[in-house]
Amino acid sequence: MKIKQYRTQFIKELSPFYDAYEAESFFYLILEDRHKLRQIDLALNHELAFEENDFAMWEELVNHLKNEVPIQYLLGKTHFYGLDFEVNENVLIPRPETEELVEWIINENASQEKSKKIKILDIGTGSGCIAISLAKNLPNAEVFGIDVSKKAIETAKRNAVRNNVDMTFMFLDILQTEEFTCQFDIIVSNPPYIRNLEKVEIKKNVLDYEPHLALFVEDNDALIFYRKIASLAKAGLKKNGKLYFEINQYLGKEMIELLENMDFKNIELRKDIYDNDRMLKGNV
Repeated sequence: MKIKQYRTQFIKELSPFYDAYEAESFFYLILEDRHKLRQIDLALNHELAFEENDFAMWEELVNHLKNEVPIQYLLGKTHFYGLDFEVNENVLIPRPETEELVEWIINENASQEKSKKIKILDIGTGSGCIAISLAKNLPNAEVFGIDVSKKAIETAKRNAVRNNVDMTFMFLDILQTEEFTCQFDIIVSNPPYIRNLEKVEIKKNVLDYEPHLALFVEDNDALIFYRKIASLAKAGLKKNGKLYFEINQYLGKEMIELLENMDFKNIELRKDIYDNDRMLKGNV
């Protein structure tokens, strides 16, 4: 069968689950990953065809997509801030909003003198997407990433090698940590922040497949990670050091109050591309 014909069949088969644009994007992601063919290749050669033994693989992927398994997990990778990352069921799939947080940190700190080394700590590093993107784009930075999941740490280490960055990842339960062994210029975290009451807003592909450990907090203590990290940052940041958070869009006001009550300075709340309160910064 010609690939162009199969594309029409693929999109039609997924139409009860996804809109046509999304289904088509899945098709081209798989085509490039499994056959090293791009959309332009298909446009230039309408005669390109699949081999008979290709269809079993495609059918298996279609069945997974019908069950709303994220395409990133099926392919085992995703793109974030211009870099390629391995992702699996042990780590969250990086979001565009998190790229905005990385962009903010880079823009604010890239002008540092190249000779002046800065230390950065990423708490709850997951796939390592934040830490590795910062290490790649801030050559004067020494970057550390910590996580409570040993499997996430293993994934992050592979991603560091994949992206040719030299950095340190460590297993650490932040809620059980009393202090850091050194001070940092920047601490950044995208910790669990979705309350159980908000699960009704979460799509099946996230709720059923992404690690709940990295997503959810109890309704009665939604800021547990932020409070702990901010407390550690008071002593763990150097003078004028910066604390950056990705936050729950519904809790921007509460997050500002949290940092104000801990005497952080220059507190700034920013919205993401979807106009949601999503990023917060404070200085010690």
